Amino acid sequence: MAAKKKAAKKASSKTKTAGAIRAGNGQYQFRMAKLKKVPAGTGYSTSHGGVVEGERILVGYIHKPRGTGSRMHSHKNEQLNYVLRGTLVGSVNGKRVKAPAGTMVYIPANAPHNLVASTRDEDVIFLAIKDLSQGIIGMAVDGTMTGPHYEKGFGPAAKAAKKKGARRTAARR
Repeated sequence: MAAKKKAAKKASSKTKTAGAIRAGNGQYQFRMAKLKKVPAGTGYSTSHGGVVEGERILVGYIHKPRGTGSRMHSHKNEQLNYVLRGTLVGSVNGKRVKAPAGTMVYIPANAPHNLVASTRDEDVIFLAIKDLSQGIIGMAVDGTMTGPHYEKGFGPAAKAAKKKGARRTAARR
């Protein structure tokens, strides 16, 4: 009987999102900004942050650097994104979205969508709330997981060039 209880407890502590924290079993409070950051869109987005999973829902405290975000993707769980900081821009089911801080974005299950942290604002922090029909990560609509979306001048090459330029400037001083 003890082995059954131990196996049940172990199964109930598993998460659908790799690296997420499982709520319950005495753990009822979470400092979201302090949680281990996990990828929240591997293969199609720059989103990352702490994720807590309950019995039927998950909540992510998600960060998207300015000028970066997701390519068109979908997932079988419906989602609500509440923007805490910055502005998300993109589309849901073909409809344009511009969501500044204080805005909630609803994304139906299986709806194609992409959201990017506006280049005209700061990095975005948002709460992602989803049912647990799957974890936090979906699938790019084109079927590839070849990387996130970068606005012009915000990709890894642009960051490397900025760093290199800053080093040259410092060396001249």
